Amino acid sequence: MDAALDFPLFFVLPGVAKAQVAPRALVDMYQTRKRVERNVVSSHGEASRYFVTFLDNHDQRSRFRFNSAQFDPQTTLGLACLLTLPGIPCLYYGTEQGLSGVGNADLAVREALWGAPAPFDQASPFYLTIQQLATLRLQSRLSGYGRLYFRQLSGDGVHFGISDFRGGVLAFSRILHKREIVVVANCSTSSTFSGQVIVDAPFTPRRRAWRSCSRTWPEPQACAVSTSGPADIEEGDGSRSSGRRASFSVSLAPMDVVILGFPLTSGDAQ
Repeated sequence: MDAALDFPLFFVLPGVAKAQVAPRALVDMYQTRKRVERNVVSSHGEASRYFVTFLDNHDQRSRFRFNSAQFDPQTTLGLACLLTLPGIPCLYYGTEQGLSGVGNADLAVREALWGAPAPFDQASPFYLTIQQLATLRLQSRLSGYGRLYFRQLSGDGVHFGISDFRGGVLAFSRILHKREIVVVANCSTSSTFSGQVIVDAPFTPRRRAWRSCSRTWPEPQACAVSTSGPADIEEGDGSRSSGRRASFSVSLAPMDVVILGFPLTSGDAQ
């Protein structure tokens, strides 16, 4: 087969983005995939780039955005993860217009979009968010082709690990040709997060500037990367290591997401 629908991701990612499932569940899903596929599709055991990924579709009984507007930032968070994780992102029609169907049958998510006058609003905040993310994905190439690494984070700068509770923080990197982007998403609906996130030391010199974008899409800002230690680190497979680590500080409001990446140089093709 040339491609397949990534239902294993669908069964986990929406729950993580909505603070119903711990970010650890997403890490475990990818760990299982790598273990099953190792020496079958590649030595790294990763075929996710061939999978069509999605947050919802016509066969579900509720759209990803089915609750009140109070939780609209969850849609941005989910979309940011979808368009930066490995795979071929698939957006269900109406997501860009904020449709929010829910019911007792899959007909509830097949709302009429084209019957109303001027139904396609290109000023919709959901449309603009998708436009920004799609442009970032197209221009960076890292989110389409980079290798995936989940990142440990810490609140005290010493003990680093993967969030294993609902409403935790999800962090991962995509690395390609010595360039790295990092996605950090605070899945909590009520708690802020301020802490450190590990990045790849060989690719991250100290005080390197990063491009950042969140749901408010600010101008690029500088993000200081420092190397220090010792640190106690829980790896993605559950093992532990210790030593010096490279990390950067980040502060996120509830349901906020930030995408960080190396600044472009004159030699880059963006």
